[in-house]
Amino acid sequence: MTDTPRAADRHAGIRLLELPHGPLEVQVAGDGPAIVLIPSLGRGQEDFDAVAPMLIAAGFRLIRAEPRGIGRSAPLRDGATLHDMAADLAAAMEILAGGPALVAGHAAGNWVARMLGHDHPALVRGIAMLAAVTGAEVDPDIGRAITSSFDLSLPDAERLRHLRRAYFAPGHDASVWLAGWHPAVAGAERAARAATRDRAWLRAAERTPLLYLAAAEDAIAPPPSEAELQAALGPLARRVVVERAGHALLPEQPGAVAGALIGFARELWR
Repeated sequence: MTDTPRAADRHAGIRLLELPHGPLEVQVAGDGPAIVLIPSLGRGQEDFDAVAPMLIAAGFRLIRAEPRGIGRSAPLRDGATLHDMAADLAAAMEILAGGPALVAGHAAGNWVARMLGHDHPALVRGIAMLAAVTGAEVDPDIGRAITSSFDLSLPDAERLRHLRRAYFAPGHDASVWLAGWHPAVAGAERAARAATRDRAWLRAAERTPLLYLAAAEDAIAPPPSEAELQAALGPLARRVVVERAGHALLPEQPGAVAGALIGFARELWR
């Protein structure tokens, strides 16, 4: 396993890590305790672009791996599981983090965040789940809107309706998410989730502090109570609710997301 940044990438803070299952592209920026950002299903690190500068300014080092199949990250191999996805990030953290990190997963990115805490506890100081489904069934109408959001053959006007329905609070501009969808990546990530048969990783807050950042108007993952969270995730789970946000959350309320992550991280490193 080697870190092989191209000469042109060094200034940009981009690393291309040669890992057992192929290269992994990782953006690194900032100094201080590390925060690992994990994007949602079939989406890339650009979703964190509005949040990242605030985390860096607050004194944190960001590790932002592009999901396999996006950028220069090699696609997920057939038969991969969430354990494999977590192992990729664990390898990046061992090279780049300089110590245990806060791992933050948006929406389906929480699968890998929780698995990191389970498989690699020595690397994880805390876990943050942003607008994440904790086990409840998704409404079928919302499920159809999610599926249609990935259908790039649909007209933009139709996809916008589905994006507004599933991901954004009323009145917010859903067009910012017309781009950035990777259907093949989403399919591979779903397959990895389905191939993960064990369930112990789901209770991520048994021994690790966990922040659940809920979106008040989330149609996919309506905010659970803190008691429900602790029943599902473990006793160390706590909840913060971001108002005027849907499941997309990051483009809707980047300041609130950054503020919650900064506050949680400072508690972890107090």
